[in-house]
Amino acid sequence: MISPLLGNIYLHYVFDLWAERWRRREARGNMIVVRYADDLVAGFEHEDDALRFLDAMRERSLHPGKTRVIEFGRRAAADRKKRRVSRPETFAFLGFTFICGKSRRGSFQLQRKTRRDRMRAKLQEIKTELRLRMHQTIPAQGHSLRQVVTGHFAYYAVPTNSRALSAFGHYLTDLWRRTLRRRSQKDGFTWDRMTKLADGWLPAPRILHP
Repeated sequence: MISPLLGNIYLHYVFDLWAERWRRREARGNMIVVRYADDLVAGFEHEDDALRFLDAMRERSLHPGKTRVIEFGRRAAADRKKRRVSRPETFAFLGFTFICGKSRRGSFQLQRKTRRDRMRAKLQEIKTELRLRMHQTIPAQGHSLRQVVTGHFAYYAVPTNSRALSAFGHYLTDLWRRTLRRRSQKDGFTWDRMTKLADGWLPAPRILHP
């Protein structure tokens, strides 16, 4: 546990304080930086600020495959629409894909979706765990899966992500159904029966965060 702690202290001095000083002395417009461990997103009002900051960052060591400048946000969406070019690119941060979308009323909306690769990895982890628990009782399996889904929703249940939450619940239920059918070929777990079982054990997908 000491390594991440020391890494965070190190980045505070070599990046956070430097970025704050750069914002005060170099930026022409508004600038914001969000960092979690060694993963970060920096936002700029002006493109030239972003490019100059990127050049300065290269001197402080960057991962070239993970660092890029994109046009993003409310203004970017409107400007690109006027220029008749494609919608703003998306970007991934802390397990989410961030998207310049629209609300039901047609206004700009920042949308967050669970990253597909993260969901696939989690479902593969659950599949492996279910195989290990194949011969446990259904209540024991249900209790374990309930904890998994509760933890997943506690992080990913943000506005605009309801479809991904429902998809996660659907795929997990199907994995559970396949596990139960594998251990008992004579006992047909139909989808209707499995849905009722899942409804009794797994929390329903709903938005938990503002």
